[in-house]
Amino acid sequence: MRDLNALPLPELFAVLAALPGAMAWAEAAALEDLGVPPRDATSEALIDERAQCAAAVVARQAGVVAGLAALPALATRLAPGCDIKTRVQDGDRVGVGAELARLVGPTRGILALERTCLNMLGRLSGIATRTAGFVRRTADAAPGRPPAVCDTRKTTPGLRAPEKYAVRCGGGTLHRVGLYDAMLIKDNHLRALGADADLTRLIEPVGRARRGGGLRFVELEVDTLAQCRAALALPAGLIDIVLLDNFGLDALAEAVALRDTSGVAVLLEASGGVTLETVGAVAETGVDRISVGALTHSAPALDVALEIV
Repeated sequence: MRDLNALPLPELFAVLAALPGAMAWAEAAALEDLGVPPRDATSEALIDERAQCAAAVVARQAGVVAGLAALPALATRLAPGCDIKTRVQDGDRVGVGAELARLVGPTRGILALERTCLNMLGRLSGIATRTAGFVRRTADAAPGRPPAVCDTRKTTPGLRAPEKYAVRCGGGTLHRVGLYDAMLIKDNHLRALGADADLTRLIEPVGRARRGGGLRFVELEVDTLAQCRAALALPAGLIDIVLLDNFGLDALAEAVALRDTSGVAVLLEASGGVTLETVGAVAETGVDRISVGALTHSAPALDVALEIV
């Protein structure tokens, strides 16, 4: 499968947008604001249908921009005939007052687009800005070989594709997109299989899945150092990543030492309650990846505004 993390941002957005259901949010956004049949009661009463205007989308906070690639899909549904010219690129860091885009077209359409445009840009730019903060902390803590900062599936229902795109805009690394493109064997899978105390029971089913193809990677979650040792003892090439779930710092460092002395070619990923305050110390343990649900589940929106000029 394609390496999503190697794609330039414009190509990544196109690939994510083509996934099943990935753009349903744009249609939903139009329906929830304009209703059926579509109507903006305020603009219909106050604005001549022939009126044209220009409007600037500006940042009221400093941060990393994400979501400009989504504006054409929104304009198609809420502001037909609106021309969008971006002033910066997704992934750019901007200061207060920076103009992000200029919209030109029917005034009614631009006013109908305003709130949904700002909601999307604010949400995605907030995720990109938070991600950039985590990436910066890991680079400062482990400048020689900083671990990748990965997202999770803790995304807003219906917005997974754009939110994952925003993580990449902030310099983060995409984990699996959904349940279909990679295997992540978690504690509940192990319990259901009866393999939590005997990881060798994974050899046959995981090997069969790998031979079937279509997987970006196979990852195994472990809760203890004993499980980590057992995971490292599995046949070479069966597991790509070992997820160290809720390990303390000393246990993370010990797991890295176990992997390094074993010579097994697997990546180690730390996960579980990682914050901006703790991510640097986690990075110093030598893990290869750190997955952070907070990139998407609790990122504050970046304040952006639309002003008719």
